[in-house]
Amino acid sequence: MTVTEQSTDSERRTIYIVVGVVVLVLLVIALFSYRSKEATQQADQKADQFIATLSAAGAATPSKDMVVRVLGDDGGAICQDPNAALSRAALLDRLMNGAAGPGMRPVIADNRAVKGELLVIQIYCPDELPTFEEFVNSLNLDDIVKD
Repeated sequence: MTVTEQSTDSERRTIYIVVGVVVLVLLVIALFSYRSKEATQQADQKADQFIATLSAAGAATPSKDMVVRVLGDDGGAICQDPNAALSRAALLDRLMNGAAGPGMRPVIADNRAVKGELLVIQIYCPDELPTFEEFVNSLNLDDIVKD
């Protein structure tokens, strides 16, 4: 069964114009209402402190702009709730042997595997640090990687 088109060209054109105008208005509203995380003085200071701490620890240092964009002035996703079960599970998942499925095994990871996260928490959300340190101290970590 074939259905013939019932609308006229002018009706279809009107619908396309209305939909186009609505999409354009929504796009303009989205552009004006979007606020990227602005670099504040506090974010700059914390980024400088974090980079200096990483450098003192002998780690590679990211650019200040990158640290400000990722961590902002509040630590970003790391400080959202570092002691929540999901955050701890994600950390434990990174301390596995790299296999998937039934081959996945916990390993004795290097101490440096959690050092960066500890530094972020120390600088950006120090009130969460004691509980997170207690959790890290309960892990089986060692100096595995030799310089």
